[in-house]
Amino acid sequence: MSGNGNRAATAEENGPKMRVIRVGTRKSQLARIQTDSVVAMLKAFYPGLQFEIVAMSTTGDKILDTALSKIGEKSLFTKELEHALEKNEVDLVVHSLKDLPTVLPPGFTIGAICKRENPYDAVVFHPKFVGKTLETLPEKSVVGTSSLRRAAQLQRKFPHLEFKSIRGNLNTRLRKLDELQEFSAIILAAAGLQRMGWQHRVGQILHPEECMYAVGQGALGVEVRAKDQDMLDLVGVLHDPETLLRCIAERAFLRHLEGGCSVPVAVHTAMKDGQLYLTGGVWSLDGSDSMQETMQATIRVTAQQEDGPEDDPQLVGITARNIPREAQLAAENLGISLASLLLNKGAKNILDVARQLNDAH
Repeated sequence: MSGNGNRAATAEENGPKMRVIRVGTRKSQLARIQTDSVVAMLKAFYPGLQFEIVAMSTTGDKILDTALSKIGEKSLFTKELEHALEKNEVDLVVHSLKDLPTVLPPGFTIGAICKRENPYDAVVFHPKFVGKTLETLPEKSVVGTSSLRRAAQLQRKFPHLEFKSIRGNLNTRLRKLDELQEFSAIILAAAGLQRMGWQHRVGQILHPEECMYAVGQGALGVEVRAKDQDMLDLVGVLHDPETLLRCIAERAFLRHLEGGCSVPVAVHTAMKDGQLYLTGGVWSLDGSDSMQETMQATIRVTAQQEDGPEDDPQLVGITARNIPREAQLAAENLGISLASLLLNKGAKNILDVARQLNDAH
C-alpha cells in the first residue's frame, strides 16, 4: 500500500499532465511532412507542450478526375480542416499557403506564415528525356500540369509543347509520369519536391521570365480560430517577417484582381534594401494575351509598438501582431496598387474571358 502511495505522490510532484495541442493536416505524404516540420518548430519553442497530429481527407483529395480549375470550389483543400477547427476537434491546421483563399470564412485566420522555401516551379522529366529542357523536348511533347497559371505562361513561351491536366498527390503524379507513356515531363512546385527529398528528380527550375509562381507558393500557413488569442500567441512566433510581407502583397494583388485557380494569375516578389518589389501578371488561357507590371514600396520593419488590440487585425486573412502594422499595410497597399494598375490597363477583360472559357469547357 505504502509503495502505491509513494508512486501517486511522485506523479503529483511531477505536476499536471502535459497540455496537448491537436494539429490538423491533409493525409498526403507531403502534407504530413510539412505538418511535422511546423510541429518540430513549435516543439523547439514550447518543449513543455505535446502535439497530436490529426490527418483527414479533403474534397480536393477525393476528386481526382477533374482539373482543379473546373471544380469551382475555392476551399478545395481546406474546408474539411476548417470544419474540424470550427468544432474544436483541432487547435490549428497546417496548409500550403497557396491553397488558402485570400478571403477566409468568418471565424478563421492565418496565425503564422513560416519562412518560405524555393517558390519556383520545377520540371521533372520522363526517364527517357532526362537531360532535356522544355526548350529541347521534341515537337508536340505532352507536359502535365494541374495549373492554368503554369499552362498559360508555358504555352506562350514553348509553343511547340502541348499541356495536359494531371491530378493526384506528388507520389501519384510522379508514378503517372514514369509508368505511363503519356507525359514527357510534368511541372511541380520545387518546394514540394524538396520537402519530399526528391531534388534529384528536378531537371529544370523555371525562373520568373519563363514562369512566375503562384501567390504564396513555397510558404506554409498555420490557420487558427480568429478569436483564439491563446493559439494566435502560440503560433505567432513562427511568422517570418520577409515571407509574411511578400505574401501579404501577393495575396492583396490576387484578392483585388478577384483571381483564383480558375484564372491564370502569377507573381514574383523580392525584398531588397528596405524595398519590396512585386511583379504580377495575368494571362489568357492559351497564353496568347497577357499583361504584367512591376511596382515597389518602401517597407520599414522596426520593432512593433502595439497600443492595444485592434478590432480587426487581419489583412488578407492573416493576423500578425508581432510584425509592424505599418509594414503590413504598406505591403497590402502595394498589392492593391499593382492590381489596380493592371485592371486600369484592361486586365479585367483578359480574366473575364479566361473565366468564361474555363467554365465553358
